[in-house]
Amino acid sequence: MARTADEIKDAVKEHYGERAKQASSCCGPAPASSRDKLYVVDDVADLPDTVASYGCGNPTAIAGLSEGEVVLDLGSGPGLDCFLSAKQVGAAGHVIGLDMTQEMLDLANANREKLGVTNVEFRKGEMEAMPVDDATVNAIISNCVINLSPDKDAVFRESFRVLKPGGRFHVSDIVTWREPSEAEKDELALWAGCASGALLEADYIARLQAAGFGEVRVDSRSPIGDKPWYSATVSAFKPAASLGCC
Repeated sequence: MARTADEIKDAVKEHYGERAKQASSCCGPAPASSRDKLYVVDDVADLPDTVASYGCGNPTAIAGLSEGEVVLDLGSGPGLDCFLSAKQVGAAGHVIGLDMTQEMLDLANANREKLGVTNVEFRKGEMEAMPVDDATVNAIISNCVINLSPDKDAVFRESFRVLKPGGRFHVSDIVTWREPSEAEKDELALWAGCASGALLEADYIARLQAAGFGEVRVDSRSPIGDKPWYSATVSAFKPAASLGCC
């Protein structure tokens, strides 16, 4: 039986809500954080352990952020990529972290208070219907989150909508060498584990193009053991002169 979008989202919320609770407990962060493996040590040295990473890459390394830019992080979790982006865009810039899991938002806001960061805000919402105005964002980043969405076409359309003309989309995500089986698609644990929702790389690119993005490219690929899925960094660009309000 095919899983519904609500079932998938509920499973993802439960999984990452539990991770947030572990990270904010007296016992310290969840041991699955990939921060030290994926980020330059000096870049994260001043961040508390509660600013963990559950991602598969480092989108801030390829985003080319500049002073004064507005950045949107899809599935911002404890806020790691938001806080790194905040350093790059400076006081004149602004970073929006979007997450649908309340426990993660609570953790991210607690981390922001610890760090005293003033150019980052966290909003509750879903990638398929972003609480962000049209054409207000310079760059979108995301770290191993879009694969969790049951409606990636909506995520890509919304990404295109909120980006300014000439805006860019730089994400780390899980893609796959083969289509997930029906059994895998029905396994909620594999959805939360970033496997069952993964697209074929060519399909990922085609869907971004269908949403209106011009240049779309894969910047890197990293295998994950002997799994049929792998981590990829993907970049896409909104044309500088686009039709309509967006």
